[in-house]
Amino acid sequence: MSDRANEHEPSCGELEIRPLAQEDDRLQFCSGDIELDRFFQRFAGKSQFRHHIGTTYVTVLGGERIAAFATISAGELTADAASELLKQRLPAYPVPVLRVTRIAVDKRFQGHGIGKLLLRFMLELALELRDRVGCAGAVVDARARTVAFYEKLGFISLTAERGALGDRPEPLPMFLSTGVIKTAMG
Repeated sequence: MSDRANEHEPSCGELEIRPLAQEDDRLQFCSGDIELDRFFQRFAGKSQFRHHIGTTYVTVLGGERIAAFATISAGELTADAASELLKQRLPAYPVPVLRVTRIAVDKRFQGHGIGKLLLRFMLELALELRDRVGCAGAVVDARARTVAFYEKLGFISLTAERGALGDRPEPLPMFLSTGVIKTAMG
């Protein structure tokens, strides 16, 4: 898996993308987003190793320092949950998707293209799933500051309006079909 990462390596050293290992030091990771940091430090391991409800992939720099992480899980997309634009393209039954639930880059490595590299890896996984078991695309939970980034890649909002969770905006689910993924990665 690390071969794909090295093809598009940012200029900050040798990178490897691999699944999180139980012995990985997650306590030093700091993205600047307390919720993402808390999830990675306290819950990513439990979700992956105990509950088996998601897998976290890490981008490791120089063989040991975690520069970024992304957590994925299996998901489904229904026409009911889709925007009007997608409803016309989806079948009446649920279709499988790869759900990218969280993605973050350590503050020390932000601005080097590592997040984009990791997302590219997740989209490649969606293409592998399409070919192995069936997958219609990828769904990301975009925060307000990242919506424009995902839109540039071709992701489409799944909902017309955003709800609120407390005083923070709820992440906006966005979809990218496997047919568009190759273009988005180009």
